[in-house]
Amino acid sequence: RVDEWTDVDRRRVMNDIISTMFNNRFMQELFKPQELYSKKALRTVYDRLAHASIMRLNQASMDKLYDLMTMAFKYQVLLCPRPRDLLLVTFNHLDAIKEFIQDAPGILNQVDETFRQLIDTYGPLSDGEFQLIRQTLLIFFQDMHIRVSIFLKDKVQNSNGRFVLPISGPVPWGTEVPGLIRLFNHNGVETRRTTFATDASYVAPHREGSFDLYGDRVLKLGTNMYSASRPVETHVSGSSKHPASRAKENVIPNPLAKEELNFLARLLGGLEVNKPGGSKAGFRLNLFTTDEEEEHAALARPEELSYKVVNIEATQ
Repeated sequence: RVDEWTDVDRRRVMNDIISTMFNNRFMQELFKPQELYSKKALRTVYDRLAHASIMRLNQASMDKLYDLMTMAFKYQVLLCPRPRDLLLVTFNHLDAIKEFIQDAPGILNQVDETFRQLIDTYGPLSDGEFQLIRQTLLIFFQDMHIRVSIFLKDKVQNSNGRFVLPISGPVPWGTEVPGLIRLFNHNGVETRRTTFATDASYVAPHREGSFDLYGDRVLKLGTNMYSASRPVETHVSGSSKHPASRAKENVIPNPLAKEELNFLARLLGGLEVNKPGGSKAGFRLNLFTTDEEEEHAALARPEELSYKVVNIEATQ
């Protein structure tokens, strides 16, 4: 629910956020070899990006937006047919972003430059390296079990917040549909074939998705999953209210905390946000139906899931 928004305001918000997200200095820091962010560091960056425009969200709406983002991406990582398809998912994200900024060629160039950096950096990686990236991401998300209404309605998420992975559908590109056994002799010559029945229905992909700057990605993961007109709610599942790992993260100090905050200072300190001129107030975005529902969500959210924003002042 948005109060008194116009199309100009919407375009301005999108342009401000995307321009900040793909800021050249920001991208340079992100592409440096480094350890994976902690959850708190990721949330700090996310909050800063979300508020890089005239739009403002309070704590409850920000929590909801963050939950939607993390669970949607976790679902996409889980369903990737092969580890290398993580790159196609990312390209789908960037393709969608470019649709929002067709009238802003300067920002479009920023996104295209990030596209090229992704291709140059990750294109040459082996399948094993992509598998390591995928496994690292899944470890990062493994304790997050936020229930999302769109997933629950589509029967891809259980009531405990865990995803239901399909056992049918297209197989990864470069592999064959299960059901055939080939037998070879000691010379490597195929001598016999046998078939077996499977409990699932598999199909071979028609073609591989494009890893170029422009092209058909084929894979639908990473495209707009909220295009249907239906409300999206998030709920903290019972199993994730007091996970041992989250308690451990809060109790045991991170030995790299100082370095991480210094990095964030460099990362965020150089991002300049163009504030609206004059006395015109910013616009407030409420992801709940009413203000009362938003306030109730803020009070009901477990303390360990309420991320606080770290304000960092960076000097050159």
